[in-house]
Amino acid sequence: MTLLLGFAPFAAFLLLARLSLSLALWIAFAAAFSLGIRAFVELGTLRLFDSAMTALFGLMALYRGFVDPGLRLAWIGLILELGLLLIALWSLAAKAPFTRQYALAPIFSEYDEEPFFIRTNYLLSAVWAAAFAVMAAMDALTLFVHTLPGGFLAMVGLAAFAGALTFSWYASVVIGRRIGKRAY
Repeated sequence: MTLLLGFAPFAAFLLLARLSLSLALWIAFAAAFSLGIRAFVELGTLRLFDSAMTALFGLMALYRGFVDPGLRLAWIGLILELGLLLIALWSLAAKAPFTRQYALAPIFSEYDEEPFFIRTNYLLSAVWAAAFAVMAAMDALTLFVHTLPGGFLAMVGLAAFAGALTFSWYASVVIGRRIGKRAY
């Protein structure tokens, strides 16, 4: 469940972006910063993804606020999603899937070296990388292929995000059952 909470800043951004893009960026930045600090205080370490989201949302909020106030949602989404995709891919290439840092919460800490647990975290990180790739592709299509309906592309991107969230929740339930603890 900690992993799902880790995506709260991105979810807040997606929900608020149509209302006010600047507000969405600043709220997502504040949420990412708060989650990162909370984890740092509790665990004594900065999680890669919390730090990346804090930096991405903070930089995008500053850039849109002071450099290019007219920057469109599709460009911001593309930049954010490519940044998150790169973090996810880098964590896989470095053999340290980013989801594992969330899974190291006290409930799973004793199972950290179990092969099932490690494989599940690789799979979760790969699912999130795929979701970010789909979301970035939809934003790129919105920007560069003007013959496709923007609403459809947005729905595909949101479906990828919702699918990854659902898969993450399901994986935590499966792991919890496997080790005999409630994961949610």
